[in-house]
Amino acid sequence: MADDSRNRQRGTIGSYAAIGDSFTEGVGDPGPDGTLLGWADRFAVILADQLLVPDAAAGPADDPHGNFRYANLAVRGRLLDQIVEEQVPRAKELAPDLVSFCAGGNDIIRPGTDPDDVAERFERAVADLTRSVGTVMITTGFDTRGVPVLRHLRGKIATYTAHVRSIADRYDCPVLDLWSLRSVQDRRAWDNDRLHLSAEGHTRVALRAAQVLGLDVPADPDQVWPPQAQRGALEVRRDDIQWAREYLVPWIGRRLRGESSGDHVEAKRPDLLPL
Repeated sequence: MADDSRNRQRGTIGSYAAIGDSFTEGVGDPGPDGTLLGWADRFAVILADQLLVPDAAAGPADDPHGNFRYANLAVRGRLLDQIVEEQVPRAKELAPDLVSFCAGGNDIIRPGTDPDDVAERFERAVADLTRSVGTVMITTGFDTRGVPVLRHLRGKIATYTAHVRSIADRYDCPVLDLWSLRSVQDRRAWDNDRLHLSAEGHTRVALRAAQVLGLDVPADPDQVWPPQAQRGALEVRRDDIQWAREYLVPWIGRRLRGESSGDHVEAKRPDLLPL
């Protein structure tokens, strides 16, 4: 199995670039001003905080966070080939200490796609990245048994996830295993659209990513959620109807028109900049 243990020892990370789609862009996790945050932004803060630990030999830095640089190249709706064409070359050019690579999910949910074929193209991109950057952390898919619009694709997503883990083995990549993160099976980990994580869901993924690299985290990402009042069947049905009207129908409409939620959207942080 790929080494994604919570004690994995890596060198100090001074720069990080995130590539991917809406999950990595941070959809579902708007900040106070409406700007998207997301797990990668939150993970970057944890990585920057590691530089706050004083070096006994060198002494504390005047501006530790200023020494850490972060780029987020992810754009919602992007397919694997688009990510490879648009984001991978930029990540190689930036050559950070760490790249997180999450791609293929939008391909897998499209009718008729072959997870074996998607995995082959994913592996070529991983091989390319690992020759140019320090460490490539790759991300599995979620277990979609509790996601209404994606539940029927669970087997297909599981097949792709198995491929991703095998690829991680071959290239010695740490794995952010979202399939095994039980806490995101809770409805509260998901945004109202039921396709993207909520702020709390993104936070838990960020904590898990830090654990994968052996960093100390302030909370357990798999901490059990507090008890929740039982909802009646009528309330559930009313919410389902509202969700279908507000999110499902527009999503289907975009698919039929060949449109993407990422049309005319650019990367929010295309350069390695201090936090």
